Amino acid sequence: MTREIAYILVEILIGFGSGLMVGAGFVAFLTVLGIIPRLVQLSKSIEWMNYYQASVIIGAMLGTYLTFTEWTLNIPVLILGFWGLLHGIFIGMLAAALTEVLNVFPILMKRLGIDKELLWLLMAIVIGKIAGSLFQWIIFVDIL
Repeated sequence: MTREIAYILVEILIGFGSGLMVGAGFVAFLTVLGIIPRLVQLSKSIEWMNYYQASVIIGAMLGTYLTFTEWTLNIPVLILGFWGLLHGIFIGMLAAALTEVLNVFPILMKRLGIDKELLWLLMAIVIGKIAGSLFQWIIFVDIL
């Protein structure tokens, strides 16, 4: 019995520590990339800054809650599609911010000698992302 309690306590400790590390990494990732300040700068909406920050915090907390519970949302497919669109926009912004910070495309273009094919490269990435997302949602997710 004490061995089972020790295992449970170790699992709790590992889970809590892992959660702290992932959360800290997520916050550091958003901070380094400067997604929220860049979004405010592009949209010229400094007065909404607190709402942007609150939405990221609430979204992370809600996502964590929904991940660890059996609770599900029974929402219409149209709203679910809109929710998926918002997820795609967020992931796209993360990828765009990462490439902007790291200057991946200019370095890649120069090394591979594909300066004139940048549009094709970007379209291949976008279409690949869309195809992968559709594959996941159509094959692996049981919506109905």
